Parts: sequence; C-alpha cells; structure tokens
Amino acid sequence: MKVSLSINQKPYEFDIPANTLLVELIREKAALTGTHVGCDTSQCGACTVMVNGHSIKSCSVLALQMDGADVTTIEGIAAEDGTLHPMQTAFKECHGLQCGFCTPGMVISAIDLCKDHPNASDQEIRHLLEGNICRCTGYHNIVKAIKSGAKNMPVTK
Repeated sequence: MKVSLSINQKPYEFDIPANTLLVELIREKAALTGTHVGCDTSQCGACTVMVNGHSIKSCSVLALQMDGADVTTIEGIAAEDGTLHPMQTAFKECHGLQCGFCTPGMVISAIDLCKDHPNASDQEIRHLLEGNICRCTGYHNIVKAIKSGAKNMPVTK
C-alpha cells in the first residue's frame, strides 16, 4: 500500500505492507534512526515523534494512518544551520541525559508538554512525563532541563 507524508519537512512516498508501524517506517524506510524502539508496547516513550504538531508514540500507530501527515523526529527539530532546539540545548546544559536512549522521545515529549504547560511545576512535569521512561537519570535533571528549555522556547499554541 502507498503512504505519502512529510518527515522533517521533506516529502516521502513509500510502498509498505499494511501492518507497518510508523516507527518502522521512520527507522527502516526513511533511515532516521534517532527515533528509538524501546519496548514495542507503547510504554517507554523512546519512539515519540510529533505528528501535525502533537507528540505521539510512533510504535502505537500504523504508518498508513499517517497518510498526508507532517511528522517531525528528533532529527528535524534543530535549525537548518545545526543550531540546537532550545530544549535540546537545555537537556545538554542541565545534564538531562545519561545513556541517551530515552532522550529523543523525552525531548519531543518535552517540547509538546511546554506548548500547553510553559510554566509547569516540577510535580506537573513529572506527571506529564509519565509515558516516558528513563532508566538512568532519576528524572531530576530532566525536569530541570524541561523548565530551562521552556523559558527559551518560542510561545506557540
């Protein structure tokens, strides 16, 4: 079956089996491996991407459902000149990562979280991140990074 979509503002068209997950299309067909597969059960959030401006777990949707969609992966959030997105910079500066496996999904989720909750408290951030698992950090520096990143993100709705 054919699916057409935009990934990181670049048009793609693929001929895929009907049961192809979005995460598989991103990693295997588009060769964008920043989006990780961590659990295959939609529990960990390592596969989180933006679809039409909202974060979703790409292991939980079929690629065919994304026909016509605008998908943004971790590779697509930095500026064209390589300048990091404010949330990426905050994760780096606040040491919001250790092994880095959860980081792409965590950063994408954080960007979406901050759109609706730009002044979230530590407790609210922890609650809103419940769908993203980090096995290394204990979340303290992730929360700190999200608060820092939120201050530097452009205001959007």
